[in-house]
Amino acid sequence: MILVRLQALLDSLIRRFESTSTIRAAPKGRVDWHEYSQTRVPRGQFLAVPCTYPDLRDDRLLQGAIRFALERQLRVLQTQVEHGAFVHRLIELCERLLTRVRGVAPVLPSPSTFGQWLQRPMRSSLLTEGLQAIEWTVNDRGLAGLSDLDGIPWTMSMNEFFEAFVEAVLATVARRLGAQLKVGRRRETTHAISWSPPFVGSQGSLIPDLWLEWQDATLIVDAKYKRHWQELQERTWARVEDEVREQHRNDLFQVLAYGNLALTKSVIACLVFPCTAEVWRELHQNDRLIHKAELQVGARSLSLWLTAIPMGMPPDQVAPPIEAALRSASYSA
Repeated sequence: MILVRLQALLDSLIRRFESTSTIRAAPKGRVDWHEYSQTRVPRGQFLAVPCTYPDLRDDRLLQGAIRFALERQLRVLQTQVEHGAFVHRLIELCERLLTRVRGVAPVLPSPSTFGQWLQRPMRSSLLTEGLQAIEWTVNDRGLAGLSDLDGIPWTMSMNEFFEAFVEAVLATVARRLGAQLKVGRRRETTHAISWSPPFVGSQGSLIPDLWLEWQDATLIVDAKYKRHWQELQERTWARVEDEVREQHRNDLFQVLAYGNLALTKSVIACLVFPCTAEVWRELHQNDRLIHKAELQVGARSLSLWLTAIPMGMPPDQVAPPIEAALRSASYSA
């Protein structure tokens, strides 16, 4: 993340006029005649004219800050080379970026310098994000080393992480089936609840996690980051703890309520739980990966599926059993 931002910042840098003071053989810009007459002429340096003039140059101060950040990142990345090929690729990227700023000295920018950069007219998002990446590095945040525990300040709950992984799996299924996938986090599955009068209502809408439509069938998925699947595999329903059974009933009622929102002839309401890769392979081999039940709702058929997916496997390896089950359900319908 930081290296990509620094790369974009380097790509966006434009040359600017800077006031430059140097010794020239001929006058240019503002000449310091006092120094010339008092220092240079007495020494016979008639062609050493001290001049100050605007020169079109790269932003060397900002480039120096970028070099400081890149060198800091490179040092820490080099302590993590045993953790995989991706670290080597990050090191290669960092070294390529360093070659672009080899001509400037590294600069540790002060807080006031960051403030001056951020006050520039017509500043872009690339500048703002690049400066943030430099600031993270200066403050020892977002580094790869195990000793730098502060990290980039972001959090994600395991519920959200698991839901995102299930979304990746269903996106693969939808692509292979030519189906349409709607996602709850983007508010694409929202169904408003109209209360009368409005002020007495509680929940304002139903938002299934994932909604996949294919031909005349709808698959509605609710991802649950819970151990219920493991509990049901290890114990009979009668031996499952009361609290787990109550939570599982609530999950079933929730996904069945989602099932009533679909208008297609065939509807599948599915609860998805996490499991280990070993358990997933064993269930897949024994054809027990998806537990199915059927309910008749008027002229429609409502199927209830319980399944599990492992987060330690690529989505394209997890998707085929779900794809096959959907094709089979469609043919049966």
